Amino acid sequence: MRTKHPNIVRFQVTGNYALFSDPIMRVGGEKCTYQVPTYEALKGILSSVYWKPTLIWYIDRVRVMNRIQTEVKGIRPIKYGGDNDLAYYTYLKNCVYQVEAHFEWNKNRPKLEEDQNENKHHQIALRMIGKGGRRDIFLGARECQGYVEPCVFGEGAGAYDDLPELSFGLMYHGITYPDEAYSLQTQGRMTARFWYPVMRQGIITFPRPEDCPGQKPLREMEMKPFGEGLGNFAGLREFGEVE
Repeated sequence: MRTKHPNIVRFQVTGNYALFSDPIMRVGGEKCTYQVPTYEALKGILSSVYWKPTLIWYIDRVRVMNRIQTEVKGIRPIKYGGDNDLAYYTYLKNCVYQVEAHFEWNKNRPKLEEDQNENKHHQIALRMIGKGGRRDIFLGARECQGYVEPCVFGEGAGAYDDLPELSFGLMYHGITYPDEAYSLQTQGRMTARFWYPVMRQGIITFPRPEDCPGQKPLREMEMKPFGEGLGNFAGLREFGEVE
């Protein structure tokens, strides 16, 4: 399946370890990874490669290249009180994923319409993928360093190419923030999304955020302003957010 969007990007992300989990599992204590990457984690990786408030990245699909393996590590995290604690973290190991994504304009920021140059942003994103990203890449957690490079989606042998179907049950999809709201219900609040992923021949196709079957409002939140006091677009140019 190919997307209809002309600004599509494809890249491979690799890491020795990964920890993809629901944010509620990150408060403290022991942590356990999902078996596959979450939409939000892959979007975060792409945002580290290249991001501007003018656009929103949409992850279309991911291909799991290596066999799913986990490793348990004994960790001594710091308690909120300052002392060390003892915990076991369950990580994915030897992770390689091919990702296909595209961007669309952020309609919640109409003052940035001047920056809506599709070819410019697409070429910059491709260039940043080729250079490994603008910022450090992490696979779900800060201690899980990752690396990105261009790829041809579907090229090479994957561990699950011959597996017809594998379901993973209810899974965290991502969080919708006010500046990426897509409905009246998601405006002015933070909303968590959930869905039921199914991998077919090693590929997981993600639904769009608005199509997720589970939507849970978390709390009220204001949209982040840019360049307050200078005018949105002028402020972004001032702080280097617009090229």
